[in-house]
Order: sequence, then structure tokens, then C-alpha cells
Amino acid sequence: MFSSHQLFFFFFLIFFSVIHISTSVNTCPISCHATGLGPVIRFPFRRNDQPFPCGYPGFELSCNNRSQTILNLPKLGNFTVQNINYKSQTIWINDPDYCLPKRFRSFSLSDTPFSVENLMEFTFYNCSSVGNTVTDVPGSRMVSCMSGDKFTVVAVPTYWSNVSGQGIPGSCSVIDTVVIPFFWPSWSGLEQGVPLKWDDPDCMSCEERGGTCGFENDNTPIWSVGCANLPGSGLPRSAKYGIVIGVAIPGLLSFIGIACYLCGRVRNYYHRRSRHSGTEFMSTIMPQSMIILIGLDTSTIESYPKTLLGESGRLPKPSDNTCSICLCEYQPKEILRTIPECNHYFHVSCIDEWLRLNATCPMCRNSPEGSAAVTPSTSTSSSSSSLL
Repeated sequence: MFSSHQLFFFFFLIFFSVIHISTSVNTCPISCHATGLGPVIRFPFRRNDQPFPCGYPGFELSCNNRSQTILNLPKLGNFTVQNINYKSQTIWINDPDYCLPKRFRSFSLSDTPFSVENLMEFTFYNCSSVGNTVTDVPGSRMVSCMSGDKFTVVAVPTYWSNVSGQGIPGSCSVIDTVVIPFFWPSWSGLEQGVPLKWDDPDCMSCEERGGTCGFENDNTPIWSVGCANLPGSGLPRSAKYGIVIGVAIPGLLSFIGIACYLCGRVRNYYHRRSRHSGTEFMSTIMPQSMIILIGLDTSTIESYPKTLLGESGRLPKPSDNTCSICLCEYQPKEILRTIPECNHYFHVSCIDEWLRLNATCPMCRNSPEGSAAVTPSTSTSSSSSSLL
């Protein structure tokens, strides 16, 4: 059965589990800035110091010493995160030095969960700024962060630079031809960055309904994503857990108490039953020849000789100077009684009371003459005779 310490430990463990569930769910949304500025990091993203169930694999973010949110893209390096739109599943990234064209000269999103909607091939030119109007080239875009005092870097769509009559000045030399996101050449403002999209995990429907997207089971090896805490769908999961456990614990304690009570009743019943059966068994196997002795009658006891001690207090047996029943020494003028068969002395009051209950000498355990002996066979025959 459960002890009180075990029950207390069981209750404490369940209570701690409920608190842990509520805490782990509420601490996943986080920000790199102490005041909460900047994009909120939540599923499928997680900060690299958060527990694994907070985010989906490949969506790890970090914080730099300027409290900026950082996304690391393999083959491209670190980018600052300016905004995350969870409903459209779009993340806006930028170069920490605000020079995206330079970073996109080796643009590749392989080994990442992200993609771009449109890509375009551009050719970068290094042109001398003396006597040239490079920006007059149709479709060209000046890259100021890559330009210097005596040269200008421009990017021109490759297909446009190959159109007849749209040549590039001879003072311009090709730097590189790369494929970059189509959004960037619109030059709506490099400070806005470039949007990247993700398709898996798909949380758009959950976000649009105002729910919380996350793993259905933190311990499952399959990345199963579900939607929880939908408006109007009832209590949050942690609250439901608390209610269920709050009802289950008193019910369990009541069940254990009733079980202990019933077990005690059953145990007492079988204990009495076994004791009664043992008594019957002993009476059944008792040898028929066993003699049961009972005490002596008053006349027999009175027939035993008495002795009055004199002033000297001497006895026929000097060693018998103490009553073996009350363990007191004999005093002058006391009356003693002797059992004739063994000549042992005792106080009269002590030995008379003893012999009424026992038919044996307290010292040698011999049975004096005149004691009554009853055997089971005698009792049985007497009963049979009376019945006749």
C-alpha cells in the first residue's frame, strides 16, 4: 500500500509537471531586444539558446552584441532580420552593413528552408566616373555601397545589356554575372532588405485563424505540426491539463483511501477466521491421553498441615526461609502450610490461593494427592452417560 510520504511525492510530481508544461509553453515567444523591440521570435523560429521544441529544424536565430536578430544562411553568412510575417510566412533580411548587392554576388539558398519568388540574372560593371553617364544605360542601377570616388559600380540585367543598341561604355569592365532576387533591382529602398519565404512547416491557416502553431507532441520523432489555442475553441491546453489533474488527484486519493479501508477489513476478517480455525484444529488434534489438572477443593487444602513459627523463626529445612509465591522471608509468629508429598512450606494465604487454581506444587510442580484430573475421554464419556 502507499504510505503518506509516497502520496505526497506523487502529488508534488504531478503539480510540478503542470507548472512545467505551462512555463515551457509561455517562454517560447522571445525577442533579442530587452525592451521587446525587433521581430518576435516564435515557432517555427527559435533562438539558439531556447529548448528544441520551441522551433522547427533549420529555423534557428541568434542575437548579436547590438541586440540585432541574426539569421545565418549556409554559403551566404549572417544577415540581420528586420521583420517576420508569420501569416504570409515571409522573413525580411538585410546585410548588417546595408550592402545586399555585394552579398548576393554569390547568392544561393541551397541547404536552407527558404526560397524567393523571382530571380533575375544581373551583370555587375566597374565603370570610370570620368566623362561617363553610366546611369543613362537603360535598366542600370548604381550600387553606391560598392562604388568609390573614382569609379562607379552598376548592375544591369544581363538580357538588357545584350539588346542591340544598348551597349555599355567601353570604360566599364565586367565584375561578375550573378543571379539575385528580383525584388532587389526595383530599388524601392535597400534598407528594406529582401523577403524570403518558407513553405514547410505550413502554419498559414493556423495563423490566419488566430491560433498558435507548434509541435503536436514534443517527444514524437516525426515533425507533426498542429494548431492550438484557437479563438472560441475553449480553454488552453495547459488549463485543461490543470483541470483534469485537479479532479484526478482527489479522486485517486479517495480511491486509495477506500482501498486501504476495505483491505483492512478483509485482513481483519481473515485474521479472525484463521485464528478460529487454528483453535478448532488444535482441539481436534489434542491427544486423547492428555490430562487436564484443575485446582484442589477447600477440604483437601485445609487438610494440609499448618506450622506456627516460633520466636526463633527456625524451620525444619533451613534453606526454606522464603515463600516461593510472594518471595517474602518468613517472620516469627507467621503460619505456614506444608504440602505433604514434597514437604515444601508456604504462607497459608499464598498456598491456599494457589492450590484453588493449580493442583501442583509451586516449587517442584508435583501433583498432591486429592487433585482432580479430567481427560477429554472422561469428559466425553460423562457427557454420553448424562445423555443416556
